Amino acid sequence: MTVDVLCPNVFDAGLPRLTYEFTETPDEVYPRIRAAQQEAPVAIGPFGPEILSHEMVRAVLRNPAFHIPPGINLMARGITSGPLWDKLVNSLLCLEGDAHRRLRGLVSKAFTPKASARLHDTIVEVINDLIDRVAAQGRCDAVTDIARPYPVPIICALLGAPREDWEQFSLWADDVFTAFNLNLTADIDQTLVMRAWGELDDYVDAMVDRRRHTPTDDLLSDLIRAEDEGDRLSAAELRMLAGGLLLAGTDTTRNQLSASIDVLVDHPDQWALLAEHPELAPGAVDETMRHGSIATGTLRVVPEDTEFAGLMFPAGTHVLINTFAANRDSAVYEDPDRFDITRQDAPSVLSFGGGIHYCLGANLARLELSEALKIVTRRMKNPTRCGPAPWKPMMGLSGPTTLPIEFSSA
Repeated sequence: MTVDVLCPNVFDAGLPRLTYEFTETPDEVYPRIRAAQQEAPVAIGPFGPEILSHEMVRAVLRNPAFHIPPGINLMARGITSGPLWDKLVNSLLCLEGDAHRRLRGLVSKAFTPKASARLHDTIVEVINDLIDRVAAQGRCDAVTDIARPYPVPIICALLGAPREDWEQFSLWADDVFTAFNLNLTADIDQTLVMRAWGELDDYVDAMVDRRRHTPTDDLLSDLIRAEDEGDRLSAAELRMLAGGLLLAGTDTTRNQLSASIDVLVDHPDQWALLAEHPELAPGAVDETMRHGSIATGTLRVVPEDTEFAGLMFPAGTHVLINTFAANRDSAVYEDPDRFDITRQDAPSVLSFGGGIHYCLGANLARLELSEALKIVTRRMKNPTRCGPAPWKPMMGLSGPTTLPIEFSSA
């Protein structure tokens, strides 16, 4: 890309400085983010430039000059080779260019709104069953009792895994997730991760073999059938995608549901409003994600000198796309700190990304969160906190670690 020599280097442009510690939570850092955002749409943070405005975040997410840095979680721990490294960097999330476009084109044929909608009854059954277990007690930990066990059965149903295997899927997901944790003080047991991932792969291979002979009405069968001008997914690609779906759709939904409930508990009028008007659930999903986002940013890297928005980003620069800041940008959200599930004409939150890397499972995630919030607010009346609800650090996936509440059953 040709760079205008008059563009100032992003590091020398007099941009505001944004500092925070690895251990700080989103709420602790937010006042500094807001102050920097009011000065300029870009700041220099601990990891390099941070994009703060809604308009620029949306533009960078759609700009192919900004690449996802492959294996960044492992690189931060000094892991740049080996079986785990190879496994991660060859996943759909880390691919770019023609390889990514090919896979994305094939997979998107299976990730349709219809594919998500057929899970509606399963979603309702799972969330009601979880509430049934705590309803008589009138109290629960919304993290461990509701949010944590919620998504795995749904992902398993999406893939077509039988109910008796759901617990095993959850164990595999827990073990593999240790490789994606951004907590630099935690060691990765690569043997544990690869063993769990290998067992998951073997299970998926067996499922694929059965589906090739006897297709059913599930995502795995849809992926096997997906075809574009004679091109189909290979066995290795099916294995990677099925395993990746379990991993991508588990911790994100767990943490966001916990965070969304946490925000609503703090706003009892909004909790009651949603219970009375379940049609507001889609807006409640966006508004709780905007206020209680568990994914506060995503990293990109520019492989070559890149001019963007009048600034020059030198080759190799890591850029943090701060969706947390963008989702509270006063330029696009009136009174951005107000929590209001009835907001009208507000742009969608940017937490699902954008452009060629927009989250494939966004439709399913929205459906899961929407149905869960409708049923939780309807069945668990007048919730109040009965203990602290500390949040995890903003780097990585945040959200409450525990959320003890008392309520009256509907």
